[in-house]
Amino acid sequence: MKKPTLAAGAILLAALGTLLAAGPAAANPYEKYAGSTVVVSWPALSHFRKAETLVQEFTDETGIEVEIDALQYLKLRDRQLLEMSKEEGEYDVVSWVVMWKGEYVSKGLLTPLSQMFTNGALVDPEYDIDDIADAYLQNGGVVGGKKGYMPGKSGGLYGIPFGAETSILAYRKDLLEQAGVAPPTTYDELRAALPVIKEKTGAGALTSRGKTGHQVTAGWLLHLAPLGGKIFDDAWNPVFNNEAGVEAARIMREITRTGPTGIPSYGFSEASAAFLQGDAAMYIDTLKIAAMSRDPKLSKVDGKVGFALHPVGVRCGSETGGFAVGIPANSQNKEAAFLFIQYITSKAGDRRMVELGGDPVRMSTIAHFADRFPEYPVVLEQLPCADPDWRPLIPEWNELNIDVLGQALTEVITTDDPIQPIMDAAAEKARAIMEREGYYSWARYRQQ
Repeated sequence: MKKPTLAAGAILLAALGTLLAAGPAAANPYEKYAGSTVVVSWPALSHFRKAETLVQEFTDETGIEVEIDALQYLKLRDRQLLEMSKEEGEYDVVSWVVMWKGEYVSKGLLTPLSQMFTNGALVDPEYDIDDIADAYLQNGGVVGGKKGYMPGKSGGLYGIPFGAETSILAYRKDLLEQAGVAPPTTYDELRAALPVIKEKTGAGALTSRGKTGHQVTAGWLLHLAPLGGKIFDDAWNPVFNNEAGVEAARIMREITRTGPTGIPSYGFSEASAAFLQGDAAMYIDTLKIAAMSRDPKLSKVDGKVGFALHPVGVRCGSETGGFAVGIPANSQNKEAAFLFIQYITSKAGDRRMVELGGDPVRMSTIAHFADRFPEYPVVLEQLPCADPDWRPLIPEWNELNIDVLGQALTEVITTDDPIQPIMDAAAEKARAIMEREGYYSWARYRQQ
């Protein structure tokens, strides 16, 4: 066999280099999954409708098809539980409201994302999960830490926030000026401002959720956190009937009496509409109000609205809520599902969501658009105060939220009855639920 010449050897080396360059190191990480279909379950809400453009861009770039099953929010959980409980489910990606994460994990229905983040072929080195707002990531995606739903060494990551939120103050600049009131920075200032605004402007001072059940509870929780309150202590004893909890309830009563007349019937939509239609001077709730105030289909107050931090009580403590996305344990397309989640929550995806009118989850995105949206600098400053223990994300919360607190707080805002006995009775009901579910069994065991 004739030996290759030096020139021929050089050609062979060059060809080998070309082959290596075209090998796995230079491959398209999406190529393996092109033509597959990822089925996504998420709510038929504004943020997710706006994400449909980003989804199509994902398919165009990657070749991975996406089928979306968008359901009305109240139907979402039951449908997801049904599919994820099957041996082989229909969904590859599910989006949950933060209260559901503990139930999904306790039933073994979600894939730990650590499995995906160990795969170098899947994980984009520039993804930078540390850029995602800590409060959002902890609240929506971490399960198994302190109290079972908060961060801690025993916690695991099961979801990435997408459509997450915290609370801020929105206010009518013209009405506060008319009343001679500055945007309140503390709860003392807020309480002092309520009757003054009502008297001098004729508008409701502060709108609020107040409908019986989870809506009135959500309204009260917005004030419980900054006033230093919690639902339970670390031993699961109900403590929402202490001084902070009663004070938050008293503020809810004052808000109802100085606000728009319909607060006891207001859910989220009605409370927001009261502000957007000009019937209230202030709004303390989700940051989503900012984009809504600029939407001509929803708002009559565009150009008149200012934004400020959620007022401080004994501490700063704003809401944590909204949605996260993860992968069902019975998904048949886990790797493609991970690539989809990574894409829509990446730095580029997060910025694109803002361009489409959605809500960012990354600190760098909020900073990038801070000059464009007046609420963004406020949100940047607010997020370090967002409380991951704003409400207990335990399976029993739905019952406590609706049947216990949701009933007691309706009594608070619709009667003149003393507040302390109302909250004490609710605490006893809460304790009975926790007793029934075995939360005190270890304490009793140790007492034997």
